[in-house]
Amino acid sequence: MSMTFSQTWYMTQRQLMVFVRQPAYAIITLVQPVIWLFLFGSLFRKVVELGGFGTTSYLDYLVPGVVVMSALGSNMWAGMTTLDEIQRGTLNRFLTTPVSRAALMNGNVVNNGLVTAFQSVVIVLLGLLGGADYPGGIAGIAVLVLASVLLGTVFGALSNALGMLVRERESIIGINTFLLLPLTFLSSAFMAPSQMPSWMRHIADFNPLNWAMVAGRSALSADPDWDVVLGRGGALLGLAVVAVWLSIRTFRSYQRSV
Repeated sequence: MSMTFSQTWYMTQRQLMVFVRQPAYAIITLVQPVIWLFLFGSLFRKVVELGGFGTTSYLDYLVPGVVVMSALGSNMWAGMTTLDEIQRGTLNRFLTTPVSRAALMNGNVVNNGLVTAFQSVVIVLLGLLGGADYPGGIAGIAVLVLASVLLGTVFGALSNALGMLVRERESIIGINTFLLLPLTFLSSAFMAPSQMPSWMRHIADFNPLNWAMVAGRSALSADPDWDVVLGRGGALLGLAVVAVWLSIRTFRSYQRSV
């Protein structure tokens, strides 16, 4: 087990070096969250007057949504990295070594988790600079970041599994494009649940993206509902474990095919 962890960390470092050597990429990934925060935050700032948002500032409500959306958007493309490794032959060369097969898959997931945590903290700080208030303090921010990392793990692992199965860029792009907007708008990212149509609220109850938002918003509130936080967080953790297991199983199927 300790060997698997050390090998996973080695594979993670290998991908982190790519991220560190391309600072422009880190900046580019934050452009869209800035647009969501400040353009949408300004455009819909009076929508809180409808009620049900739990705050008088739309930016306070929007920050957790943008954090979680950013985690989803960046991790859904993890399969593209796996596909690059396959097409360059790098992954097959690793198969000739005694490295753990779980480490080969999970290195990508851990790397994306660390990048997601970094992006989440930056978005929270940007929101703070824009005037957002976080009554839940450091503990609430930590819960929000953890929820975004768990959500990213779910979709990062599933994206890896998808890359193993389809092995085509066009398929990954098509599936991600199809899922991204429905998952976003069938959640409480922009609108309070009480202001959503009933059918959308029911779908949002089963949307992992919404679980992360609800957990994060509750933890950041002045009076957190820790039962809700633990319930949604536990569901995300369970889903993340299943997704990682599925990606490892998919990788073993790929290994048998080469």
